[in-house]
Amino acid sequence: MENIYAPRFQNEDAAREHLEALHWPDGPVCPHCESGNTKRLPPQRGRKTKAHPEGALRKGVVQCNRCRKQFTVTVGTVFESSKVPLHKWLLATHLIVSSKKGISAHQLHRMIGVTYKTAWFMAHRIREAMKPSDNGPVGGPGSDVEADETYYGKRPGEENNRLGMLRRNRIVSLVDRATGRATSIVFNGTFNANTLGAYLFTRVDRRSRLLTDEHQAYKRPGRDFAAHVHVAHARDEWVSEHDRTAHTNTVEGFFGIFKRGMRGIYQHCGQQHLARYLAEFDFRYSNRVGLGINDAERADIALKGISGKRLTYRRTNGLATA
Repeated sequence: MENIYAPRFQNEDAAREHLEALHWPDGPVCPHCESGNTKRLPPQRGRKTKAHPEGALRKGVVQCNRCRKQFTVTVGTVFESSKVPLHKWLLATHLIVSSKKGISAHQLHRMIGVTYKTAWFMAHRIREAMKPSDNGPVGGPGSDVEADETYYGKRPGEENNRLGMLRRNRIVSLVDRATGRATSIVFNGTFNANTLGAYLFTRVDRRSRLLTDEHQAYKRPGRDFAAHVHVAHARDEWVSEHDRTAHTNTVEGFFGIFKRGMRGIYQHCGQQHLARYLAEFDFRYSNRVGLGINDAERADIALKGISGKRLTYRRTNGLATA
């Protein structure tokens, strides 16, 4: 892990400069009209408040010469309008992406010096930034894509299945062996050859070889791929005797990381947030050290994903919902 005492994690000006270097490598770009014709302004005073009788000092303000609007590097991102200092956002992002199985909001609030509620909101906004901007299919000619499903959550009738806690969900995950990329979905509704096929045809290049277990739902859509190879887990077959590359061990390893993180670190997850937690685990797995990406690089990839995404919350029956 990179030194958490690096300037961008301790100083707001350094954090802003780091974020600007990631998002504006060729100079400021207006988030309103996408013009590069801009000029930097001296620090601006915000409106007067009790906390800041003279008005809070806003640094990093840029004005667009085309639409005449003012903005900073956080406008149009998940960090917009946040009162949390920018260097704490960068530190929180670094801690989350560098923790293999995640980091709880309680641990985050203790480490960066914010309230638990603030840490919880920050973590969900960072997870939103981790969602891939490229939703293109995985795989391709000559690629092997593993597909498997698992269950996560409580069965109906189990104890402590109180309002807002996770019901039993079917999760379908794909892992592209060539790139190491993982992508997952919470599969709601009927699970059969038609619904599964609709998902696979959208998310997997049909020129790929599809590797699955013996679940019957894969059989019909598997015919439309370059090849479909399956192993019979019910007969304790984990690797095909005829083809040692035919297995789903990679995607099952991903499930192991996901479940250890959810049960050991997060423990409880609201139904409406499960997809966002999946995005977090997909992101870390797809940008792991084994693919030559270190903690600092992974954090920068997440920070590049903050643009064009907003996440606000309302309270319903005492539960925060997106």
